[in-house]
Amino acid sequence: MNTVIPQFHPVLLPVVGLEGLFPVHRVYCVGRNYAAHAIEMGHDPDREPPFFFQKNPDNLYVPDRGFPYPPLSGDVHHEVELVIALKAGGSDIAAGNALECVYGYAVGIDFTRRDLQAEAKASGRPWAAAKAFEMSAPCSPILPAETIGHPVEGNIWLTVNGQRKQQGDLNQMIWKVPEIIAELSRLFTLAPGDMIMSGTPSGVGPVLRGDTVTCGIDGVATLSVSVL
Repeated sequence: MNTVIPQFHPVLLPVVGLEGLFPVHRVYCVGRNYAAHAIEMGHDPDREPPFFFQKNPDNLYVPDRGFPYPPLSGDVHHEVELVIALKAGGSDIAAGNALECVYGYAVGIDFTRRDLQAEAKASGRPWAAAKAFEMSAPCSPILPAETIGHPVEGNIWLTVNGQRKQQGDLNQMIWKVPEIIAELSRLFTLAPGDMIMSGTPSGVGPVLRGDTVTCGIDGVATLSVSVL
């Protein structure tokens, strides 16, 4: 096919145990999906329905190159998350059928320009500059669900330079994986290749150049990133 500008290539993530790669279509993120994190961000988790924002597909990458500290920010925070990779989609998916859409799971970090996010919140503006900047979502290789099933509990954690900063359990998610997929499919027509970052436990905080950020979810993966 002829294109008037050079054709871009899809983001491809490795899959554990397979030579084939997973093509990324879109990236959705769930906001404040752990009660303790909602509280630390100044919100009431008992009254808030799920809400979503997006990152760009090319924000995801395997972090062998490290994480370059972004410009125009002096307060970049770490947020470790369970990442859900979809093999199927649709609209108005029932929660009872939602797991049929899941290809597998990974561990990711939603790096956030917290200062720009605070400015956007105060002005009632979108979060794109705070969330969807280059290389803001390092991600582990995907582990197929046929290998591990669908985790509903498990230790999720993050350290900075060996010091534990975030600690939680997947069973603390306010909206579980089937509910997340069902709610998203009411707003968007989901598709194969879509990725969902499912929220972060409490303990988010800043990173600095020279830091080593290590995180993981029991039974899924671990991930280590150098801040450049």
